[in-house]
Amino acid sequence: MRSVLCFGEALIDFHAEGRDTHGYPRAFVPFAGGAPANVAVAVAKLGGAARFAGMLGTDLFGDLLLDSLKHANVDTRDVTRTGEANTALAFVALDAHGDRSFSFYRPPSADLLFRPEHFRADAFDGTAVFHICSNSMTEPGAAETTREGMRRARDAGALVSFDLNLRPALWPRDVDARAHVWPALQLADLVKLSAEEFEWLAVDGEEAVLDRLWQGHARLLVVTDGPNPLRWFHPDADGELPAYRVPMVDSTAAGDAFVGGLLQQIAEQQIGARDLDTLVATLPRLHATLRHAAAAAAIAVTRQGSFVSLPTTDEVLAFMATHS
Repeated sequence: MRSVLCFGEALIDFHAEGRDTHGYPRAFVPFAGGAPANVAVAVAKLGGAARFAGMLGTDLFGDLLLDSLKHANVDTRDVTRTGEANTALAFVALDAHGDRSFSFYRPPSADLLFRPEHFRADAFDGTAVFHICSNSMTEPGAAETTREGMRRARDAGALVSFDLNLRPALWPRDVDARAHVWPALQLADLVKLSAEEFEWLAVDGEEAVLDRLWQGHARLLVVTDGPNPLRWFHPDADGELPAYRVPMVDSTAAGDAFVGGLLQQIAEQQIGARDLDTLVATLPRLHATLRHAAAAAAIAVTRQGSFVSLPTTDEVLAFMATHS
């Protein structure tokens, strides 16, 4: 089976637990996380061949992340270590509805020091999908490395996937993040956005976003909106599907669970960049693929944490059998 290679940051999510008399957290509990690392774990737990490429610090948290990835059966041969910066940290607070907010302790951090020369010479051989998100684009050197990875993956015949996963707090205040993410959006074959991210991009309206997206390599855009219907777009078609409604405990890894479920299905069905048109033209197949991804996300939001919240194939199939 060809692998899904996820590139970018892996970090420690510290989740707040308990409240003191003033309403502040009594403790923060560490969970292995980071958007592309979450996607790699999601693919692996769903039975896919998953790999992670990125840089971790030679610190306790880097050890925890590496061990957690290996325990989840993610191939870590593309992980490098550095003593020049620490592993990134994120402190996560949840509101009464399970929606999260982040406080990042990141720049400088180890993941931002990964450069093109750190990719192994054969890193993209046998790769079905190369997946990234915008969090590896907040520093110029890391951003160019991300785009170079996308180009190398395409040259090797992999489908290129991009989840915007916007975290405004990670971007310098004087930087226009839109200008930096658009080159990556146009290098991707498959793009995933949240409804809020779609609105953020749509300065001149949704049609302007779509027109610009189709000028690049993209053939499929998927827009999720929590419990509301998800929307999908192709240059020649569009549609929507209802989402699963479940009690939400923690939305931290919901988007990553969705992407992992989607990419695992794409790799399993051997869907390449040139096959996305055929996938869209066969609506029952497209809908089944998207429902599988939505089920993975629905399960993830009922659990706290990142890696630990991601479901297995058996859990997804059981969920889909009992939820309409």
